[in-house]
Amino acid sequence: MTKTPLCVIGGGSIGLRHMSVAQLSDHVDLTAVVEPVAERRKELLSLGMPAVATLDEVPKHTRGAIVATPTTDHATTALAALDHGWAVLVEKPVTSTLGEGKALCERAERLDLPLFTGHHRRCHPFSIAAKDHLRDIGNIVSLQGLWSLRKHDSYYDVDWRRRAGAGPVLTNLSHEIDLLRFFAGEICAVSAMTSNATRGLDIEDTASLSFRFENHVLGSFLISDAGASPWSFEAATGENPDLAYSGQDSLRIIGTKGALSFPSLTRWHGRGTDPVEWRSALVKTAGPTFAKVDPLLVQTERFAAVVNGGQDDLLATGRDGLKTLELTLATLLAAQHGTTLSLGQVPDNYNGGAV
Repeated sequence: MTKTPLCVIGGGSIGLRHMSVAQLSDHVDLTAVVEPVAERRKELLSLGMPAVATLDEVPKHTRGAIVATPTTDHATTALAALDHGWAVLVEKPVTSTLGEGKALCERAERLDLPLFTGHHRRCHPFSIAAKDHLRDIGNIVSLQGLWSLRKHDSYYDVDWRRRAGAGPVLTNLSHEIDLLRFFAGEICAVSAMTSNATRGLDIEDTASLSFRFENHVLGSFLISDAGASPWSFEAATGENPDLAYSGQDSLRIIGTKGALSFPSLTRWHGRGTDPVEWRSALVKTAGPTFAKVDPLLVQTERFAAVVNGGQDDLLATGRDGLKTLELTLATLLAAQHGTTLSLGQVPDNYNGGAV
């Protein structure tokens, strides 16, 4: 089997995960890990990773790059990777600002190179199956999501994690927004409130938002990295081995004929010919069981297939990442202005900081 030669740019925690799955894959040849910090590069070499200091040291036969640098470096790094002639998959959020994201997408399109955003949750089998199960609950009316995990205190000892754009809205909510778009269509307006009262940092630690989809579905979401709870995608699925598992659903989707809990895909629906209305009890049906996969591995292998000339309608494109970035930035901007924002109202240079 011919392996696709890919490199990983960025040797931090998420970069290490990408390196690990690349080395596990039968479809990927990890040609290099680009890490400019000498001390960290030495650690990676001791772990058996092919660490180098610059993009110019990456072996010439490399055909694709996974960008796992800090968010503030995504645009510069991804543009440089494209200029090396590589297909690119950028960790979310795709860039820090819409202006950077637009320039990145335009560069990839001009060079005719694949560009994807690392919204890997689409790659879970239960995420893919959710779309089929949604058809069983009629027309979607509304949805409600929750993500609340208390990050360890030392998480914010890292300087860049205390800067604009590193709070849970852009870091964590972006995954949720992508899934909501994946399930229910495009979101056209958002309003929000944020708070930094618990941690006292310049960035938010809690946010509550409401949004409207183009198809008139309404939704709400509460996110916090200061409040402890069993409700989050990671806790529900056990996706991240570093985070505690709870098995509790984190998203409810309500339709005209019933409701669906995600990610378990537990369905509430009518009984037989009984009318589906408030005087009739709904029946609970457990969701199907799926084989557990590593979504980062699935995403990497799907990316490798595209690098080899294949087509993919599941991975989040660069433009998908740009739409999700706009919505997460709109959340912060709407909270700062105390208003509802529609798409198209976020300035290209806005990065989530104070205005």
